[in-house]
Amino acid sequence: MKKSGLRNGLIVRIGILVFATIIVLSGCGTLRTASKSQKSEAVFTAEEISLIMSSDLKSPMRVFKTNSYSDSLLLRTQSSDITIDTSDNYLNTLIKRMYITVNDTASLGVGIAAPQVGVLKSVIWVQRFDKPGEPFEVYLNPKIVQYSQLKQERREGCLSVPDRRGDPKSRSYAILIEYNRADMSLHREMVEGFTAIIFQHEIDHLNGILFTDYLKD
Repeated sequence: MKKSGLRNGLIVRIGILVFATIIVLSGCGTLRTASKSQKSEAVFTAEEISLIMSSDLKSPMRVFKTNSYSDSLLLRTQSSDITIDTSDNYLNTLIKRMYITVNDTASLGVGIAAPQVGVLKSVIWVQRFDKPGEPFEVYLNPKIVQYSQLKQERREGCLSVPDRRGDPKSRSYAILIEYNRADMSLHREMVEGFTAIIFQHEIDHLNGILFTDYLKD
């Protein structure tokens, strides 16, 4: 998701949300155990490994674009959950290079998903504008458990969609998310405002969905 122009305006804080009665667990939970099928899905393909290891840890990866037919086909493909192994060099390298990519001057995004660099695995980076210092954080296997009925409107852009911006008018003001950290812990929390938009945008990428799918024109 693109950074330029997305900070303009303040999002009004809503005191009472539709699902305010949800109990949000913000601490560590139980590790999401992997079935045999999940383990097979977690293996990086030879092509993905080639992309991940194509350069050093300080180099950004190529961002896949919708104006390329082959790139567009991959961006429309659903990603698979990943079995976390803290010693997996491919996974650790992917995480680090995705961070370099989203902060590269050629990109300057507020979020990025692994499919955008050609890897069909459930890994995203999100800039947490709702936290002090607005840090970037990585999330593995993120899922949106619940959406608020209350919506918010904000123009969006995308690193993978050149020269296009628009307001989907369908983003929930608050979402309940579940995800793994790279240390294998499981978390659940509620996210609101602009940061919730970024999560929705990036998790859409994991499902082969682009923000332009929501635009009427």
